[in-house]
Amino acid sequence: MFDAKKLLDQFLGSQMPGASGSIGQKGTDLMGLAKGNPLATGAIAAVLLGTKTGRSIGGSALKLGGLAVIAGLGYQAYKNYKSGQPVEPTQSLPELLPPPKDSPFSTEPAAVSNDFALSLVRAMIAAAKADGHIDEQERSRIMDKVHLSGLGSEAEAFIEAELAKPIDLDALVASAKTEEQKVEIYTASRLTIEPDTRTERGYLDMLAGRLGLPDALVDHIEATVASAKISL
Repeated sequence: MFDAKKLLDQFLGSQMPGASGSIGQKGTDLMGLAKGNPLATGAIAAVLLGTKTGRSIGGSALKLGGLAVIAGLGYQAYKNYKSGQPVEPTQSLPELLPPPKDSPFSTEPAAVSNDFALSLVRAMIAAAKADGHIDEQERSRIMDKVHLSGLGSEAEAFIEAELAKPIDLDALVASAKTEEQKVEIYTASRLTIEPDTRTERGYLDMLAGRLGLPDALVDHIEATVASAKISL
């Protein structure tokens, strides 16, 4: 079985050349690299979503692995929700850090199974398909580009199968065993798309409802992810 955590890195573009070693470089420079050549940066979500990538995640997030980005944003939103903080208007997010090791959002190897990491990838693919724009011809185009990214045959076969089958919301919801995992499933989905159509907004609302996330918590996740997507 392939490493789902590495695949998450590819989806979120956190394996960008120079991202970890060029901390002083502006986030806009990194985003320009991602938008100009998503396959070179490993941003598979850019291939899935075309121009609607929402890949303007701040430069600090790019220092982390994909799993740490999802967990870090989920942790921040959940912490703000639990502390009763008001939902702040969208603004640039401070430097994103991984969750504490003793947190239920921990990204330590023993705390996150490969199966749940796969669920996060499935959540992102399902969100990408939510507006119905990925038909058979589009799937073929996507897989041609995914093949060029060098993910390996197992990961390619997984992505192709997920793209071809209908969204299984029941299985996706069932894969989240804790409230924190539910937050991460929604966070991964919201990271993938900008809900600027009724279909996409409806999908996210349905997902939140099926996960049983309180409206106030969803509002915090929305605000936190939106802040992370602001270009520096």
